[in-house]
Amino acid sequence: MEHTQVIIRPVVSEKSYVLSAADKYTFRVHADAHKTEIRQAVESLFDVKVLEVRTMTVKSKPKRRGLIRGRTRRWKKAIVQVRSGDTIPIFQGLESKGS
Repeated sequence: MEHTQVIIRPVVSEKSYVLSAADKYTFRVHADAHKTEIRQAVESLFDVKVLEVRTMTVKSKPKRRGLIRGRTRRWKKAIVQVRSGDTIPIFQGLESKGS
């Protein structure tokens, strides 16, 4: 799997902003990607040194619109800790817009 297919997009939430202060960044990743692939993708795409990768599968939630019932998709999330001093520019631009 190519590096651009492993990482789908960054997760933008209040929790991800708090984690970015501790050099941890959150991404939505391909469901079949494992930790080694995620580490290699982040290191090659953003030119940083990854110290730790934590992954989890986010369960689907029940949703309803009128009488139609369904569920959201399940997806995989990865929290990546980078070396102190390294930053990922995607999250830097979002932090400055919040204030």
